Amino acid sequence: MILDDTSFISRQQEIEEKLIEEETARRVEELVAKRVEEELEKRKDEIEREVLRRVEEAKRIMEKQLLEELERQRQAELAAQKAREEEERAKREELERILEENNRKIAEAQAKLAEEQLRIVEEQRKIHEERMKLEQERQRQQKEEQKIILGKGKSRPKLSFSLKTQD
Repeated sequence: MILDDTSFISRQQEIEEKLIEEETARRVEELVAKRVEEELEKRKDEIEREVLRRVEEAKRIMEKQLLEELERQRQAELAAQKAREEEERAKREELERILEENNRKIAEAQAKLAEEQLRIVEEQRKIHEERMKLEQERQRQQKEEQKIILGKGKSRPKLSFSLKTQD
């Protein structure tokens, strides 16, 4: 039984030590909590100022990031607008070049047409002159024939009639 008593006492001591440890831990925890609460109470204003400072700093950082993002978007929009304007300018220049080319072709075609019309008018004038010459020649020949028929001018030899007496 001695063994049982020792074991019992030893067990009881272990339980008491455990209870003491738990009580100590609880008291330390309470003391730490109380000290933390007291420190927090003492430093409440300082902590609030620090929290506000950090909030303000975070706010400034976020504002800065937002402004940077807005600036990036604005720059991107400006670049896109510039690209659109450049593309429109290039299209306008291309259309102007095409228009100039078309105007040049039209001018060339009109010049060729004018030359062709001039050539046709010249041919018609020559044909008209030729007809006039032929008409004049025909009229001249007709007059000549009439002269010959009528005996005007020296177109045919004169016939002389004389009566001869017979001797």
